[in-house]
Amino acid sequence: MLIEILNYLLNVLWWIIFVQFVLSILIAFNVINTHSDFVRSVWRALNVITEPIYRPFRRILPDLGAIDLAPMAVLVTMGILQTIVLPALYRATLPYAI
Repeated sequence: MLIEILNYLLNVLWWIIFVQFVLSILIAFNVINTHSDFVRSVWRALNVITEPIYRPFRRILPDLGAIDLAPMAVLVTMGILQTIVLPALYRATLPYAI
């Protein structure tokens, strides 16, 4: 049960990071701008959610200027968690679930 909740939360986080990525591209190419109150509030909310997750990765990864590798590193880590760690935990706790 707990493993399923963790998997669900990781899926929600994946979508949050994806929406933030798309929004950052739209802002960078001036398709939308942050002068709009709605865009600014969505952008700030996404940053508040993701910044604590990105921070440890940004300390480790090299600074490449305008290119931020933290979201990609988070997505790779989440992929490893979802495909390797969570299934292994599920199999390890399966005999105790009865």
